Amino acid sequence: MATKVSNFSDLIQRVAGSCLLHPLAAGRQEPADVDAATHSVIEEDPYEEYYEYNNSSEDEEKGNGVKDVEKWRRITGVWNNGEKTKEMATLMEEVFEAVAEMKKAYVRLQEAHCPWDPERMRAADVGVVGELRRLGVLRERFRKGTRGGVGKEHLAMLREVVAPYEAAVEDLKRDVKVKEVEIENLKEKLNTVTCLSNGGKKGRSLSRRKVSCSQVLEAAPAPELFEAAMSQVKEASKSFTSLLLSLMREARWDIAAAVRSIEAATTSPDTAAYTTTITPSVIANHHAKYALDSYVSRKIFQGFNHESFYMDVSFSSLLNPDQYRRECFTQYRDMKAMDHVELLGILPGCHFGKFCSNKYLAIVHPKMEESLFGDLEQRSQVMAGNHPRSQFYRGFLGLAKAIWLLHLLAFSLDPSPSQFEASRGAEFHPHYMESVVNISGGRVPAGQIVGFPVSPGFTLGNGSVVKARVYLVART
Repeated sequence: MATKVSNFSDLIQRVAGSCLLHPLAAGRQEPADVDAATHSVIEEDPYEEYYEYNNSSEDEEKGNGVKDVEKWRRITGVWNNGEKTKEMATLMEEVFEAVAEMKKAYVRLQEAHCPWDPERMRAADVGVVGELRRLGVLRERFRKGTRGGVGKEHLAMLREVVAPYEAAVEDLKRDVKVKEVEIENLKEKLNTVTCLSNGGKKGRSLSRRKVSCSQVLEAAPAPELFEAAMSQVKEASKSFTSLLLSLMREARWDIAAAVRSIEAATTSPDTAAYTTTITPSVIANHHAKYALDSYVSRKIFQGFNHESFYMDVSFSSLLNPDQYRRECFTQYRDMKAMDHVELLGILPGCHFGKFCSNKYLAIVHPKMEESLFGDLEQRSQVMAGNHPRSQFYRGFLGLAKAIWLLHLLAFSLDPSPSQFEASRGAEFHPHYMESVVNISGGRVPAGQIVGFPVSPGFTLGNGSVVKARVYLVART
């Protein structure tokens, strides 16, 4: 009788187990292995063993119990594998969706480059970064999921699918790192230039004001920013002038004749008496570079007071002055962080590109270029709307960019800086002028007058003065 009770209890457990499994298998669509395993248990008639319990032994009961446990384990294992397969399928759908969105964001980033739209570029950049972060999260989910014991075949398949996208993400990360390094280098250059501009000689208004690097990097236009930009213009002008003079000497130019030609161009009827007394001193002291610097500055600053350098008829600064000032400063910040050579390679016909073309043709005469290089190839390219890749033209572009940035800053300030220039034969005024020639002791001796102007000066809204650079000669 004890045997009957034991078998009957076991029968009740089997029937209860079958009832529990039946709605689970019918309620959800599972893989074939799960259905087969489930039905193999359910289709067994539980009452069959009830009718045969008198003929079964204790060993048979134990054997049946072991078989049930094995069946449960098989069903549970297949069930878990099905769940993980579904989870991975959902994950892959999210991966494909994220990659598609990243492609769309990258297309929007490219479209923002032409025409140039800084706001759209920033928005598209944020979108690309967001999708990259989303892919990073999905990658972590995938890695955590694989630790749970996904089958080797499933794992290999998933790795094969995800591998190209992970490689693309790594490439984009490398590109981002390269851009970050470029940005840091540009920031260091800017900090170096602005800090060096603060350590000038006595008598310079810039050094007396001690402009700090943090002030120069402010988010709003300021007179100190204009002073720092003017310092960069001076350095760029000196660099280009030295390059031009070295080419002239290699071409065996008559430097004295070139200086006389430059001086004649700056002569007015009121200052004609000074012409013959200046040239000998310039050549004797090997100061022809200052005369050439004067020539380049006069050409490059021509039209500076107009909002477009007279390249077109525009009155935006008069019709909407506040909006125009904001736009100019936005262009200044964007242009400051940009490689001008790369920009002209993408948009050769932009406003900056037209400015470079006009100023190059004004500075470099056809006969000058033919004498220096033996042909007019660079001039032909410029006139066709292109920008040469030569070392000489790159040196010119450095000066052109410095002037362009200074011009944008000038029209960003309220009020705009007032430009002035020293005239030949004028008395030296230390508050408004500085000598381009280093004078021992730092003090200009009495009786010095302006031989010729080298670069203009500016008075700013806060009362500070960017001094005009002049070449001084003794009064005779």
